[in-house]
Amino acid sequence: MKNKIFYLIVSTLIILAGCSEDTIEENGVGRLTGTVVAKTTNTPLENIKIVTSPASSTVFTDASGNFVIETISVGEYSVQAESDIYADAFEAVSILNNETSSVVFELEVSKSNNIEPLVPELLTPTDGASNLEPNIQFIWSSSESDTDEITYKFQLRNGTTNEILSREVVADTTITIENLNLGTNYFWQVSASDDNSEVQSTVSQFSTNSTPQNTYFYVRSVNGNSVIYSGSANDDDQGSDDQDNDDVNFNEFKLTSESFNSFRPHKNNETSKIAFLRTVNGATQLHTMNLDGSGIKQVTNTIPVNGFRIDEIDYTWAQNGGKLYYPSFDKLYSIDPDGGGSTLIYKTTDGSFISEVSASEFDDNLIAVKTNNNAGYSVRVYTVRLSSGTEERVIFQNGVGAVKGIDLNANGTQLVYSKDTSGSQNEQYRQFSSRIYIYNLNTGVERLFDNGAVSGSNDIQPRWSPSEGAIIFTRKPSNINSVPNVLVSPLSEYTSDNILFTNASMPDWEE
Repeated sequence: MKNKIFYLIVSTLIILAGCSEDTIEENGVGRLTGTVVAKTTNTPLENIKIVTSPASSTVFTDASGNFVIETISVGEYSVQAESDIYADAFEAVSILNNETSSVVFELEVSKSNNIEPLVPELLTPTDGASNLEPNIQFIWSSSESDTDEITYKFQLRNGTTNEILSREVVADTTITIENLNLGTNYFWQVSASDDNSEVQSTVSQFSTNSTPQNTYFYVRSVNGNSVIYSGSANDDDQGSDDQDNDDVNFNEFKLTSESFNSFRPHKNNETSKIAFLRTVNGATQLHTMNLDGSGIKQVTNTIPVNGFRIDEIDYTWAQNGGKLYYPSFDKLYSIDPDGGGSTLIYKTTDGSFISEVSASEFDDNLIAVKTNNNAGYSVRVYTVRLSSGTEERVIFQNGVGAVKGIDLNANGTQLVYSKDTSGSQNEQYRQFSSRIYIYNLNTGVERLFDNGAVSGSNDIQPRWSPSEGAIIFTRKPSNINSVPNVLVSPLSEYTSDNILFTNASMPDWEE
């Protein structure tokens, strides 16, 4: 009996031992590897915690975003990637005996852990600011506490029309908006977003000037047409004619539409009007407009402005803004700014064309004229007494080459003009070395204006500054289709170039 019991126990232990050995051999162990990257950029993510369910070893990713669990029991697992910054992610995996299984995680930033941007603070212009120029730099402040990039949405609403202008600004906290409407209330707001959240600033209000406070007027080519602009320095000392390029920031305002060909602007302080030339139905007509570009009125009609090369013709205000003098071939006409009172006041005796005229501010009876033949040459520059129609002083004649731009000073004692010193006369009316000269009508002495002229360039269209302490002019390289710039130089010793406006010509300077 005892032997039977003994054999039964031994047999049972052998069976149990055999069963245990069979289970280990069936389950076995395998190896698990994986990679963790950011979803949008595929950037490897370091120090991401990796755990499994059922539980096995806990590991962390290395600098390359990789991890490995060297020994893990055979079976089905859920693998989890955990991070304080990124949302948890899960991947299912099967572990096979003596084999390596792999998983890849693409983690997204956790919205619950995102730090939203600070609410933008509107800095410039300040709330309630008034009489601002129509070109404004808007400045605000904001920041993000995490690594997300901030996108700003700038919105500007016109208080009159309710039109809303929207711009997207990435990372930067400034934007410049040009050519705002004059005399208008505006409201602006900035929102900041980092793809996970958005915050908005308060709304700030400001108003623009009813009239641009600009002292410079010039022409720029836009889409094949000449367009008139005004500009002004952020410098109260304009009357000194001593302006440093490094300290001056100019505001530009477009006065005429690029749908028209408008050029030769001249401001008159007494009438607060700007006169200019415009092509109308193939003819060049004299016009006036308000300082903000509104109220455009055609002055001439039946007798348009005409002569050699329309872009070379110039007119002038006269009699304290009560008249405009303009040429038409060999004749000079006077006309009221409202278009009435057209009168022939002078005619050349030899049939030469009058291309330019300038009037003395303090002597209504004195004008200077420039005449030339139909090719632009055989130039004469002289003064005329209107009461008698007689020449008073001959300034230039019997020379070769082109002359461009004449301007009498207020007292009628000096005339500034430019002439091509190369003496070239060609069918294209091309100049190669135009330089500015000042002629003293009292002494009859001409002198070269020292303004740092550049070889290969032409200095043309000179005009006196309001205080007559400087000359504003156009500098244009002599090659065809070159781009002109408007510069100013003091009458005192030349120091350096002072470029006021680029891609600009036909300057006028009136305070």
